[in-house]
Amino acid sequence: MLAQDVPAAALIHQVAFPRQQYSQQWLQCSFKAAPRTFCLVAEKRGEVVGYIIWAQKSGFRPQVVLELEQLAVEPSHQGQGIGRQLLTDSLPLVKEQLRNQGSTLKHILITTRADNRAQNLYRQALGAEVEATLSDLYSADEVIMIARHIDV
Repeated sequence: MLAQDVPAAALIHQVAFPRQQYSQQWLQCSFKAAPRTFCLVAEKRGEVVGYIIWAQKSGFRPQVVLELEQLAVEPSHQGQGIGRQLLTDSLPLVKEQLRNQGSTLKHILITTRADNRAQNLYRQALGAEVEATLSDLYSADEVIMIARHIDV
């Protein structure tokens, strides 16, 4: 993600996460939080059609627990494999950045609504499994998924 991509990604954020507010400010903060966060976009014909945010948890560590903080695809482009491609194409880039800071990836942490069908994608693409369910955390029940021992 480049600074000029933030407004387009914010429009996707607004649609994907309608209960959240201040989309542009949220994404701007995430973008500026590098190297704690890694923000990447998917483009089609020069247009931003999706984005992903990865975040290092609990400080810079030799073995990183990485959170898949957000993944969103513009509705008219959903169902075309863009979300999966964001996951599979961005993770090697993030791992390279972690290697550059002297770290390896230990686990991936994902929190998502219990009724989010993207859980299947996280299982298939990352090997993530539901570890816990938290009742009424944000707008509904949330599950915590973890993909364990990615690089360790």
